[in-house]
Amino acid sequence: MKTLSNKNNLQILHEDNHLIVVNKRVGDLVQGDKTGDKPLSDVVKEYIKDKYNKPGEVFLGVVHRLDRPTTGIVVFARTSKALTRMNELFSNRETQKTYWAIVKNKPQNSEDKLVHYLKRNEKNNTSKAHTKEVPESKLASLDYKIIKELNNYFALEINLHTGRHHQIRAQLSAIGSPIKGDLKYGFDRSNPDGGIHLHARKLVFIHPVSKENVIIVAPVPNDVIWNAI
Repeated sequence: MKTLSNKNNLQILHEDNHLIVVNKRVGDLVQGDKTGDKPLSDVVKEYIKDKYNKPGEVFLGVVHRLDRPTTGIVVFARTSKALTRMNELFSNRETQKTYWAIVKNKPQNSEDKLVHYLKRNEKNNTSKAHTKEVPESKLASLDYKIIKELNNYFALEINLHTGRHHQIRAQLSAIGSPIKGDLKYGFDRSNPDGGIHLHARKLVFIHPVSKENVIIVAPVPNDVIWNAI
């Protein structure tokens, strides 16, 4: 069974007065939703409250989200100034985001740029990738390359140019290479922990306050396939 994050087992990747960056586990919900499950944002608040002995409510801003079955880097802001500036960095695409994915079917090209038009279906919470623009669709693009061939799978490194709903999942599915465990996007069976093999591996950005270049790398989850990379 999956181990959700709690304040004692948080994997902190970076922490300063303005930001805290966490390595998200499978199943962690970044922000509260209709499930009512405790979100990672609340866990991080508890951690800060305990560590710094803070009375009252702890400020914590959610800068961006990761899908519940994915793992990797999640950035939270500890001050409103940092939150505003980080939101600008993300919306202006002034961050470099690198993901790793494990797929079963080898993509046609060992590296390529994928450009699709993604249309979101609110009813079943999916996005469909179209090759041509359709009503209410949004342009989505990414680069990928195969970084390792495993016995039955292929490890891809992905650089995102846009940040659309389920973008990587939908675009890889559209080229016939759904992510391992991703039943929603065409993989044939689920992973035992209910997650998918998609990991937010690396994030590079200019710190919103100190203006230093920040490079964050998240270790992959401990399982046989990830360990093979």
